[in-house]
Amino acid sequence: MKKELEIDVKPLIKKLEAAIRKLTEGRIMSRYRKVFKGKGLEFEDFRVYHEDDDSSRIDWKATVRAGKTLIREYKEERDLDVYFLVDISASMVFGSTKKLKNEYSAELVSALSYFILNSGDNVGLIMFNGNIVKNIIPANKRTQYYVLLKNLVDANLYGGECNLAKAIKYVTDSTKKRGVMIVVSDFLGLKNDDWVEAIKIASVKFDLIGFIVRDPRDEKLPRGIGKVTISDPFSSKEILVDPDEIGKEYEDYAKKQKNVIKRIFTRYGSKLIELYTDQDFVKPVLLFLKGREKEFV
Repeated sequence: MKKELEIDVKPLIKKLEAAIRKLTEGRIMSRYRKVFKGKGLEFEDFRVYHEDDDSSRIDWKATVRAGKTLIREYKEERDLDVYFLVDISASMVFGSTKKLKNEYSAELVSALSYFILNSGDNVGLIMFNGNIVKNIIPANKRTQYYVLLKNLVDANLYGGECNLAKAIKYVTDSTKKRGVMIVVSDFLGLKNDDWVEAIKIASVKFDLIGFIVRDPRDEKLPRGIGKVTISDPFSSKEILVDPDEIGKEYEDYAKKQKNVIKRIFTRYGSKLIELYTDQDFVKPVLLFLKGREKEFV
């Protein structure tokens, strides 16, 4: 197995910034800061009152002392913890497009982390399969982005089964502070319903967001190519099938499974964003932020 995933972050960051200027007339940080609020406001300074200002912000004691009408200026105190829970199980090491699912997910998390850190918030990373493989505590120090990136591109960490419930429970049990939890996974290999209860609990404690990352072949088999071998990513089992014969059943099952996941997220007031490795993630991310922004208007 290669030692590093092939991801290219700098062009993605530039692409995100360009798309935001074009589609939203602002940077992603401003939208992000609007829809994910920090812990409050802290006093910064006084300034002279203007007729367009809110008169309720006038500080009368300071006004009397200064002999001119002054208002208080505040700055937002962020200190928000954002946890990325990234699925690194065997099913993520698959791709029929230019990017494996884990490469695509690494680029997504890298790009989002860049903007979140630059907004002043803390970013943490939990990489999980059947266990917690990496736990990088949320921070906003200068080296945090490079620590995240170093682990995301380490292909030796990837593989194994998937235990989403264990990863979510690990975070909910280990922190008392509210924050944002972002789950990045293909949501395959969920063996029982314990993940449903985990989503329910996490949605109360966190602002929970899911990115479901799928390869086109996760949901649709190619037709007219004869029989093909399908492998179970979580075991050594293989089966020879004819896509022309089972294609419809395969697609129906994949659609049903994805709809179940959507319903669970929606039921508990959380959002699930669909991403595909043959499509850019910039537009879906922007649409999500714009949608969230409207909710706060």
